[in-house]
Amino acid sequence: MDSVDLQVLKAAAAWSRKGYQATLCTITRTWGSAPRPVGAMMLIRDDGVVVGSVSGGCIEDDLIARVKDGKLGLLKPEVTSYGVSADEARRFGLPCGGTLQLVMEPIAACPWVDDILGLLDQGRAASRTLDLETGAVTVAAGAAHALCEFDERTLTSTYGPRYRLLIIGAGQLSQYLAQVAQGLDYQVIVCDPREEYTQEWALPGVELTRDMPDDVVVALKLDANCAVVAL
Repeated sequence: MDSVDLQVLKAAAAWSRKGYQATLCTITRTWGSAPRPVGAMMLIRDDGVVVGSVSGGCIEDDLIARVKDGKLGLLKPEVTSYGVSADEARRFGLPCGGTLQLVMEPIAACPWVDDILGLLDQGRAASRTLDLETGAVTVAAGAAHALCEFDERTLTSTYGPRYRLLIIGAGQLSQYLAQVAQGLDYQVIVCDPREEYTQEWALPGVELTRDMPDDVVVALKLDANCAVVAL
């Protein structure tokens, strides 16, 4: 199971390879009550298919309609706001008169996604900086769990590193714990050298290893973003 951010990034790469055009929407500021935090992303394909979310649904519907109707026609990144007035807040279903500011970015070729995924695979944070004037994107190693930053000219988003959970023991309780951890976006590794416990393990998205626990701990190079549970 991937986080929403990873789902959006992987969709951007996959759609680009297939020749689709898409629009990447990122929340840069919120005022009042907002269902999704700053940095949340949504990717809209030119035929209206969507991955991710920036609100409870009403703003998504409007953005999808604008993309499908060709009303955006973005040539470079632009800033837009939803819910500036009380009437707009009611129209788009923003609770408590909330307001969202979005950066909308046209996506075609996006080789930078592979750079981000490569850093995440190494257990590192990836920082992506977008220049709104030129549309240029740069990717570098970033500070872990840094906040999204926007200064009207550049947007810097940080992804990862992903939290990891090593579960020692592949019993029934471990399966329940693994499912909960996946729902919280942990990368889950289950370690149990006993074939009797691992032979019928069938939880998708969980890495299963039959190596000895001490060897696994050393190999994973556990850090502050990791947790170990022995069951």
